[in-house]
Amino acid sequence: MAGDSIQLVVVTPVRQLLSEAVTEVQLPAADGYLGVLPCHAPLITELGIGELSYKTADGQTGLLAIVRGFAEVLPQRVSVLAETAERPEDIDVNRAQEALKRAQERIAAGGDIDWDRASASLQRALVRLQIVSKHQGINIATIR
Repeated sequence: MAGDSIQLVVVTPVRQLLSEAVTEVQLPAADGYLGVLPCHAPLITELGIGELSYKTADGQTGLLAIVRGFAEVLPQRVSVLAETAERPEDIDVNRAQEALKRAQERIAAGGDIDWDRASASLQRALVRLQIVSKHQGINIATIR
């Protein structure tokens, strides 16, 4: 592999979603986003809920919705082990909108709820809608 690219591999418990040579990767780490370029120092990090973005050598960009997991970064490889990972075209917008509405209602109702679970549901729905919005080049407000 050339020194100007890095192998990005994204797997979930059910399938390998991606294996591609890229020039840069941005990961949703648990405490913020992490940018990775070829020859990055080795590390292992916990992933949060967010958008994984990457750029290929020919300038194409890619997006994935990532929900928790771990990433191993080596100088020539990034391995992402995610609970779930979805391409924009695989996201059901109606389902994501319904999940967002349920999460918002649950949080607004307050009371005796599991706040961590409600917050995670809200984040997952928002990330899915954000990914679809960016992929389709539309304003996220128009798909809500």
